[in-house]
Amino acid sequence: MPAELSPIDKAKFLAAKRATDFVEDGMKLGLGTGSTAAWMVRCLAERIREEGLRVVGVPTSSRTAQLATQLGVPISTLDEVKWLDLTIDGADEFDPNLALIKGGGAALLQEKIVATASDQMIVIADAAKEVAQLGAFPLPIEVIPFGWQTTKALVEETLVSLDVMNRDVSLRMNGPAPLLTDESNYILDLHLKRIGNPRQLSLVLNQIPGVVENGLFIDICDIVVIGHPDGRVVVKDINTGSVEDDRMEFAPSANIFADMD
Repeated sequence: MPAELSPIDKAKFLAAKRATDFVEDGMKLGLGTGSTAAWMVRCLAERIREEGLRVVGVPTSSRTAQLATQLGVPISTLDEVKWLDLTIDGADEFDPNLALIKGGGAALLQEKIVATASDQMIVIADAAKEVAQLGAFPLPIEVIPFGWQTTKALVEETLVSLDVMNRDVSLRMNGPAPLLTDESNYILDLHLKRIGNPRQLSLVLNQIPGVVENGLFIDICDIVVIGHPDGRVVVKDINTGSVEDDRMEFAPSANIFADMD
């Protein structure tokens, strides 16, 4: 077990642990991808071990599937489960309307499919992910490899007429080669700095041939759980308008770190 977590990991852990309080026995869960979602899988595994919680998870990436299997979280496929009670996932940015940018981990396509096939989506994040306006984090879009340079040019041309501050587009790399998603597609990162109208941008991008999906999640997230290194946890519910400000003890058990070196 690591002797000490960084402040950012403490915040992620607290958000993840608080979010698993929403999980009830018998639920079918979407399991997100990324560093914060990995904490959620660990906390979920702990509840399964210690409480006998019965759930089935649908992972949003091969990485999450591997972690869940390693920790003893039962998993299935969306085709088998068909519909989910709850998805818990991280986000790269979220705004006051709980619109999100996701895809920093290159799993945005499966993440969006799983989230929209759920009765509810909870986002877990540290406070740095909360922004007044989306766009500082590069917006990922998943594109098919065939003709990707033409798709990139079409995206750049389309951005000229949209309310964004910057229009730089880059191909995400994995060393010397393009990064491949779980669906063997490429990721283009749109360095926009500011997105004036996320809903319009999302709709327009998905009309471009070659674009499979974009990382804007609009009207999908219901609740965001924000962790702070000092133990504060803020829960914002977009449907009720409620904001809860709680404090939690940072006391992860050794089992939480079972998968870590």
